[in-house]
Amino acid sequence: MTEPRYGWTPSIDQVKPRGLPSPRGPLSALLIDQLAGPVRGVGRPPAYSGDPVHGEDAALALYVLYELHYRGFADVDEDWEWEPSLLATRAELERDYIARVTELVGPVPEAGDVVTGLQAAMSVVEGPSLSMYAAERADLRELRELAVHRSAWQLKEADPHSWAIPRLAGRPKAALIEIQKDEYGEGVQRDMHQVLFGLTMESLGLDASYGAYLDHLPAVTLATVNLVSMFGLHRKWRGALCGHLATFEMTSVAPMGNYAAAMRRLGMSTDSRHFYEVHVVADAHHSSVGAEELAGGLVEQEPELLPQVLFGAAAVSVLERHFADHVLDSFGQGETSLLKPLERRSRRLVVA
Repeated sequence: MTEPRYGWTPSIDQVKPRGLPSPRGPLSALLIDQLAGPVRGVGRPPAYSGDPVHGEDAALALYVLYELHYRGFADVDEDWEWEPSLLATRAELERDYIARVTELVGPVPEAGDVVTGLQAAMSVVEGPSLSMYAAERADLRELRELAVHRSAWQLKEADPHSWAIPRLAGRPKAALIEIQKDEYGEGVQRDMHQVLFGLTMESLGLDASYGAYLDHLPAVTLATVNLVSMFGLHRKWRGALCGHLATFEMTSVAPMGNYAAAMRRLGMSTDSRHFYEVHVVADAHHSSVGAEELAGGLVEQEPELLPQVLFGAAAVSVLERHFADHVLDSFGQGETSLLKPLERRSRRLVVA
C-alpha cells in the first residue's frame, strides 16, 4: 500500500456523496425516509426528541437538511434541495436552533470597536484546553477520534464562509477572498486545506472520504457545523458569519500548534502534520485580516451589524466549549467521545 505523502489528493470515489445516515429519532427518521424517495411535499413533521441544538434527533435532521446544499447524498434526488415543504421544515428547526443558541450564549458584551468586541465575545466561556490536552496527553486512539470529529468541518473547510462572497462588497469582500484563497490552496488541489486534512486522516489510518463518519458524530459535534451552515445560508446572518470566521482565525494558531505537537510527540510523519503546521503560519496573518479587514470592514459599512458580528463570535465560542467539554469528559472516563467506537485501523500509520 502506498503511504499517503504531501501531494496526496482524494480519489473520485472519496469526494462523491455518501448514502443517507441512520436516523436518531422521529424527525430524522421521517426526513431520511422521505429523502430516499421521490420529491414530494413532506407534510407536518413530527416533534423531535431532545434539545434543538445538542439533541441527537434535531442535530442530525438539521445537518442532513443543510448537507443538501453542500454535496448532497448518494441516490437522493437533487430537486429536494429547494422543495418548499422541506425548506419550511428547516425554517422551523432553525428557529428553535437559533433561539437555543441565543439562550446558551447569554448577553454578548458591548464594545465600541470590532477587535475589542471580538476579544470580549470570545471570552464569554472558559475551560480547559482540548488542544493542550492533545499536545501533552492524548494517545493515538484519542487523536484519531479528534480527527473524526473535525472531519465534519475540515473536509468542507471554507465552503460555508464562501457563501458570504456575493453578499459582501469592497473591503470586507476583498478580505474574505484573501482568506479563502489560502483555504483553497491558491487554486492548487494538493494544498487545499480540505485536502491537507484528508492527508492527516489517511496518515492516522482513517478514511478521508467525505461524510464517511457521519454516523459516528454526536450532536455536540454536528451542532458546531450546523451553526456555520445556518449563518452561511442566510444573507441576514452575514454579520454573524464574518464574526464566526474572524473568531476561527483569531483563535487558531495556538491550537493548531498544539495538535502538530501531539502528532510529533507520537512520532507521526511530517506529511501527516502538514495540515496543522500550515495553519499556524497562515492563521497568524489571517487573524488580523479577519478581525480588522473582514469584520471591521463590514461594521464600517454597516455599523448596525456590530452586535451580530459579536454574537457570531460568542456563539462559535460557546458551542466549541460544549464540544471540548464533551470530548474531555469522555477521554477522562476512558470512553469513546463518538457515538460508536472506531473500527480497528485498516491502514498502516505513517510515522516519521
